[in-house]
Amino acid sequence: MDSVTGMRQVEVQQRDRTGISVPDWVAEEVPVALVYNGISHVVMMASPKDFTEFALGFSLSEGIIRSAQDIYGMDVVPSCNGGIEVQIELSSRCFMNLKERRRSLAGRTGCGVCGVEQLADVLRPVAPLPFTQTFDLNHLDAALPQLRSVQPIGAQTGCTHAAAWLDPQGALMGGCEDIGRHVALDKLLGMRARQPWQQGAVLVSSRASYEMVQKAAMCGVEILFAVSAATTLAIEVAERCNLTLVGFCKPGRGTVFTHPQRVGR
Repeated sequence: MDSVTGMRQVEVQQRDRTGISVPDWVAEEVPVALVYNGISHVVMMASPKDFTEFALGFSLSEGIIRSAQDIYGMDVVPSCNGGIEVQIELSSRCFMNLKERRRSLAGRTGCGVCGVEQLADVLRPVAPLPFTQTFDLNHLDAALPQLRSVQPIGAQTGCTHAAAWLDPQGALMGGCEDIGRHVALDKLLGMRARQPWQQGAVLVSSRASYEMVQKAAMCGVEILFAVSAATTLAIEVAERCNLTLVGFCKPGRGTVFTHPQRVGR
């Protein structure tokens, strides 16, 4: 096992070298259960790292808590079949609210909607964001290559997404990776909640679905850069909640879908 958590070597055969086994690095994924006050709420497949950041970010982006202070304690406990439980002690107010709209979903890396009990729970209302942030798109070119620096698993396996926080000058302040794009974003949002990062924007290595926009907006993120495309629902949600959404972010490129006044040159 390498010093980088979240991957291991396996023997493989390459197409151009039939019959010859060679070692290769493969990303790991494990089931992670988030357990609030003794009740299991969600199970997601995730890379086996940054569990507390994931739990905090998920709790914030799902509206389960309003701030990190609503969590009184957190323990990461190995579970059966190689899984992990993150046992979270919530304030009584937050736990009562959670029980009122409780859902049980068995998550997968590509979908965060599986198991939602009511359609109304899919598109939760998000308070309109203020217009306090700006970001010069000229700074984005320098930021994009930095995304690789937060993907040690991805560098070896080509199997992770990343989410990073950029300051207004395009410097990468920190980031997280995961096999799932939603989980990578949740991990970053949890990391940000413990840092003094207020000015800036989020950059993700994936497409921007409505859920990525909704998660970012729930945590007060005003600007979201995505390396790939955006969906129509993502654009509609971003427009409604005043989030600036920019897709197809490549050196010298970027498609501004909503609220362009924040990202002028």
